[in-house]
Amino acid sequence: MRVIAGRLGGRTLVAPAGSATRPTSDRVREALFSVLAGVEENQVLDLYAGTGALGIEALSRGAAHATFVENARPALQSLRRNIHALELDDVTTVLPIAVERALRTPPWQGAFDLIFLDPPYVVIRAGRFTEALGKAIERGLTNALRPGGRVVLEHTSEEDAPPVSGITLEETRVYGDTALSFYLR
Repeated sequence: MRVIAGRLGGRTLVAPAGSATRPTSDRVREALFSVLAGVEENQVLDLYAGTGALGIEALSRGAAHATFVENARPALQSLRRNIHALELDDVTTVLPIAVERALRTPPWQGAFDLIFLDPPYVVIRAGRFTEALGKAIERGLTNALRPGGRVVLEHTSEEDAPPVSGITLEETRVYGDTALSFYLR
């Protein structure tokens, strides 16, 4: 796994062993950032950050700051190693808490231009995403997003993207078993 483009393009990212963390593939990340076009000077929130690949890619392409939310210990260790190895400590904030808790009581200040939401597929498949997390998103996510801001939800192509009050689902693109849904505020 590597950073695709930008000033850190080609640099390697580490991931925890096993299948608990499912980093976004290079191909899907490349397609994602092609759709986004520009992220320069964006404030980025990477929820279920895992290795941090999405937020780090945004920083590599000119984003101003990335806040990562991750609470799984192995993923958190990889995330911190990636940030440190790429010398991104001064443009990142790592919040080691559960995403659901962060959305109920946001621990960050200000709002974001771009939010990545990449929950484990098991959360979506179990229906917990649309039930519990969906309500937390409606309360916390909309308030965390600047007007004109975008949310990118990564999910399995077998599932539909849920409607979220306060933001509009613009499109969903499918890449094999992965789907990317783009929302706009």
